Amino acid sequence: MLDLLVDLKKGKRGAIAKAITVVENDQKESKKLLKKIFKDSGNSMIIGITGPAGAGKSSLINKTAIAMKKLGSKPAVLAVDPTSHVTGGAILGDRVRMSESTDSGTYIRSIASRGATGAVSRSLRNSIRVLEYAGFNPIIIESVGAGQTEVEISNIADITVVVFNPNTGDSIQTIKAGLTEIGDIYLVNKSDLSGTNQLFDAVRDFIGDSERNPIILKTSVKKNSGITVFAKTLKDMMKSKKKFKDEKDRERLETELKDIVLNNIKEKIDDMLISDKTFSKYLKKLQSKGIDPYDAGDKITKSLLK
Repeated sequence: MLDLLVDLKKGKRGAIAKAITVVENDQKESKKLLKKIFKDSGNSMIIGITGPAGAGKSSLINKTAIAMKKLGSKPAVLAVDPTSHVTGGAILGDRVRMSESTDSGTYIRSIASRGATGAVSRSLRNSIRVLEYAGFNPIIIESVGAGQTEVEISNIADITVVVFNPNTGDSIQTIKAGLTEIGDIYLVNKSDLSGTNQLFDAVRDFIGDSERNPIILKTSVKKNSGITVFAKTLKDMMKSKKKFKDEKDRERLETELKDIVLNNIKEKIDDMLISDKTFSKYLKKLQSKGIDPYDAGDKITKSLLK
């Protein structure tokens, strides 16, 4: 563990990969690791980048990470991938598309979402801490845009970026789908495509006059346009959002603490139910329709909380 921590502090890739694997897969070791690194975490700005699938987020993040590096930042990227149901691992297409920024020294890692929202939060929070300990700032989180994960990422991030592309056709519907509340920056990516101006206007009309007054930009990876402006905007926003970080951290830690307590209680109750005679008694009654599920549930709960 000590060797791992020394290498992690130096930002060595092998150590980072090992630590994140521990955080994802081994709860017992993960707790030990966190005890050691917790005090040295929490100092980086977290940028969440989300939006519908096919918006070109991976290529965009690749180029943006390179541009941010040129501006003197040290970004790392965590891509929250939909779980591959066969292996339980993450689908690594994003890693392939981002190879350019990996070569330039940006650290990139895919995290499997495993289908459970709480699990995403836990491995994500702790992976962020590993990267903070290793000296990266900002940490860019990419979500694949699978509904629930987007809102969850906006809870974890200091800055949330929503990416659209003109190719989706049902652009206004996409905009309305819960993404209007969360963005600090809205990007119309793939702006080399036709329909860009209509989408840009639609985003501005629909979102631009909201209280939060988000920034709306156009980017094109293909034409390499707007990327530097986006990177500079992020860098400026990192500075201006710094003053809200304490408040945001308090909210995040409160959510995390509740998650941990609820998870501990759930595990305890699961263990109790396996060995609980009352549970199996009411389950039998339920199977023979001698009681309805709610009554059974209430009676079992009462017996557990005695």
